[in-house]
Amino acid sequence: MAQRRTYRIRNWKQYNRALINRGRVTIWLSEEAREKWSAAKTGGKGRPRIYSDEAILCALVMKSVYHLSLRSLQGFLTSLIALLGVSLRVPSYCQICRRAARLGSKLRRLSGNRRITDIVIDSTGLKVFGEGEWKVRSHGKSKRRTWRKVHLAICPESHMINLSLLTDSSTVDSEALDEMIDLLPGSVERVYGDGAYDRSGSYRRLTSRGIMPVIPPQKGAVLHDLSREPWMRGRNDALMMIEGLGGGEVARALWKKLMRYHQRSLAETAMFRFKTLFGNSLMARTLCRQRAEVYAKSIAMNRMTSLGMPKGVWIEQKEFEKAM
Repeated sequence: MAQRRTYRIRNWKQYNRALINRGRVTIWLSEEAREKWSAAKTGGKGRPRIYSDEAILCALVMKSVYHLSLRSLQGFLTSLIALLGVSLRVPSYCQICRRAARLGSKLRRLSGNRRITDIVIDSTGLKVFGEGEWKVRSHGKSKRRTWRKVHLAICPESHMINLSLLTDSSTVDSEALDEMIDLLPGSVERVYGDGAYDRSGSYRRLTSRGIMPVIPPQKGAVLHDLSREPWMRGRNDALMMIEGLGGGEVARALWKKLMRYHQRSLAETAMFRFKTLFGNSLMARTLCRQRAEVYAKSIAMNRMTSLGMPKGVWIEQKEFEKAM
């Protein structure tokens, strides 16, 4: 009979302090944000901007953290700046909404100083509008339910989001990966993805960047002709390795263990944290503004992660009872 294991957090004091600090306003409106609040004068044609992109992004981050509507956000910023006693003008909710569309029109990599060698990638759905789950279970799916897909590239070592992309629900994961590959850091050596990324185009784009794809071949997969598709060599090697281990589900599980594929589950954990912190729906209604919303939420989630993460270990049940 296998012994039961219990997961225990070893740095609870530090993690508890990090959870408390997530609500501190000074973290989200830092000195750096105040210094970059006003837009730089460019001398170009047209009406000059009053607020920098950093100021609008700072507002969107606080909107996501404190779950505010645009009008409530304007009132929140007005009272916050008054309490801080700083001489900053507050953008109106119309300005924030209009500038958010521009911020979301371009895919950006999230900043980070850590040299990243591994990336785990996955996607999940976010609801735009439609009835809740109780209505669906009681009366069936509505025609007006609309979803978006958010694709996150996570560093498994630091748990930081390196890249986030929002697409419509019809975009397949391999197509989103094609759009994200060019913005991955040059230090990336391996990309971990599930079977949805098992496409020839994904292997071709990754190998052209010198990145090793760690993607489980789909069931019933066959070897590719390397004279026509040389970028499929890694996939062929994975198939032959699985067959060499005996084939079947046991061999696939062993291959995943040898390739450290199971760290891809950290992407699913990040998706869970994302929805726990910010909900499973989007407040914006246009795709550009929704992309800016997801980008701001990704920045906020990275900031929360940098404050502190739980560090736990699995212990056997006998050791757990002794510790208690």
